[in-house]
Amino acid sequence: MDRYIFPAVFESDGNGGYTVTFPDFPGCITEGDTLDEALYMAKDALELYIYNLEEDNETIPIPTAPEKIKVPEGAFVNLIEVYMPPVRDEMANKSVNKTVTIPRWLNEAAENANINFSQVLQYALKEQLKITDRYKAL
Repeated sequence: MDRYIFPAVFESDGNGGYTVTFPDFPGCITEGDTLDEALYMAKDALELYIYNLEEDNETIPIPTAPEKIKVPEGAFVNLIEVYMPPVRDEMANKSVNKTVTIPRWLNEAAENANINFSQVLQYALKEQLKITDRYKAL
């Protein structure tokens, strides 16, 4: 599924900020110093939480109906919508660090030639795997 809408509970901290929780995802908590920031952070937290559930092949629950959520006094429920394809693309392109071992003389020669190790490794891996398009590798 690509689009999800889940209710979030926004609780005021009394100073203009909000703590945001998701009744359907215990442990998915964020906050913001303003309502705008809290809304942005809620969307970001929900995207990451759902992405991790997808990666772990875990079940994504059916959203609780907003009217069934009991909220503390002064708090409110807001629906947060996320569209996952751009999130998946961003995470697939996220860089990861790898430790490689090469002979000292080769390292020195490459550094003297101002070689970008990351670019060379990416190029060599694509050549070795015969990958011309990231989407064909998935």
